[in-house]
Amino acid sequence: MTAGVLDLHGIVAAIAPAIAYVVLAVIAVHNGIYLMQLAVAAVALGRRQPTASAIEDWWRYGDATLPVSVLTPAYNEEATIVESVRSLLSLHYPEVRVIVVNDGSTDATLETLAEAFALEPVERAFETAVPHQPIRGLYASPLQHRLLVVDKENGGKADAVNAGINVCRTPLFCTVDADSLLDADALLRVSKPFVDDPDLVVAVGGTICVANGCRVRSGRVMSIALPDSLLAMFQVVEYMRAFTIGRIAWSSMNALMLISGAFGLFRRSTVVAIGGYRSDAIGEDLELIVEMHARLREQGRDYAVVFVPEPICWTQVPETLGPLAGQRRRWQRGALQTFFRHAKMLANPRYGSAGLVGISQIFIIDVATPLIEVLGYVMMPVFWAMDAIAWDLIAAYIGLTFVFGIFLSIGALVLDTVGLGRRTKIKSLLVLAGAAMLENFGYRQLNNIWRILGWWDFLRGKRSWGVMPRTGFKPS
Repeated sequence: MTAGVLDLHGIVAAIAPAIAYVVLAVIAVHNGIYLMQLAVAAVALGRRQPTASAIEDWWRYGDATLPVSVLTPAYNEEATIVESVRSLLSLHYPEVRVIVVNDGSTDATLETLAEAFALEPVERAFETAVPHQPIRGLYASPLQHRLLVVDKENGGKADAVNAGINVCRTPLFCTVDADSLLDADALLRVSKPFVDDPDLVVAVGGTICVANGCRVRSGRVMSIALPDSLLAMFQVVEYMRAFTIGRIAWSSMNALMLISGAFGLFRRSTVVAIGGYRSDAIGEDLELIVEMHARLREQGRDYAVVFVPEPICWTQVPETLGPLAGQRRRWQRGALQTFFRHAKMLANPRYGSAGLVGISQIFIIDVATPLIEVLGYVMMPVFWAMDAIAWDLIAAYIGLTFVFGIFLSIGALVLDTVGLGRRTKIKSLLVLAGAAMLENFGYRQLNNIWRILGWWDFLRGKRSWGVMPRTGFKPS
């Protein structure tokens, strides 16, 4: 028995340094990507022209904007749907139509809309350019001539957006989640790239901010505040890091692979040409943009997928572990599904920056890193306890995992404050700085465990989208 134990210890001592170096190398590459994003985003923000006021934007861009249909897929959204629609109907934009797609809700979503807007059945012709489940009826409002409600059989979010694409008649469409609210000038600001470069731009994304804690009245965020929930606070930091660093950096390199399904503006003809949204996609927003890159590169077309940080969409985030875990597992399944569908793009110069940079970072950050980080959580302490690796490897691991994580989050907060001028209250900055540090001790590890569970869901072929409970916005 003693010899067996000694043999096991010898084997561990022999392989532990190699495993430790692999873990450190992958985490170092992962952190290097984020450091590059931080540097590129800082340079890009430094070169930006001062942001014009909403009134200046209206005078400068109002007459040149293209008509837009705002598509809002809704499944069991009775808690937030009326506030959301009111927000969309009050957008500052010259020509906008709002199309709500009730995707076979089993709650009172349709009835709530009908009561709030006095909906009446209407007959209208529409295209069948992209596939979706059958439409059961169309409803218009005598109170709001720009509102159209589509009632259809359940098919999922992507299927619902496809129905909206077929019904809309405008050259551009904007997707907005039913639990989200847009700033009044968000649509005007997100449309700028289509005005500045109409022949090149095919898709534009805006910033998603956490609405938990904010006070809402008549579909508008009236006062901005941080959430009371620590879990929601961590997500404020996450969203800030993802949009202030990641989206700006990838957009600068024309390697933006994701426009959030909560808020994006698209050229309808381009989306129709690639077949619309894939109804079997778990992460339909990621899948659409990656497919767009692939198709347009294969066709040899010049194009641009752009991120604009000024337009803001406010969304609710989960405040309990169960719904958040389900969301993150689904995001991971979606990333894996899209990556393996488009693995031919990986490091392939045929796909330009989308293949050399965009899909490669999906492989490193979404495919490889969760597996290696969780391996590190388990193996590094075990190796150290067995005296199989030196303390300097543990110190390097702590530095790369925790210290560098804090640095990146604080860097995102600085860019958000200095580059975009969003956070000005000292108390809020201090609270967010504290959350940026604290999230690296427990919350980051939980996220990686959820992503491993997402890997497991993907490998066993789980297809369900899951349920996200809605609590409604905090009234002003």
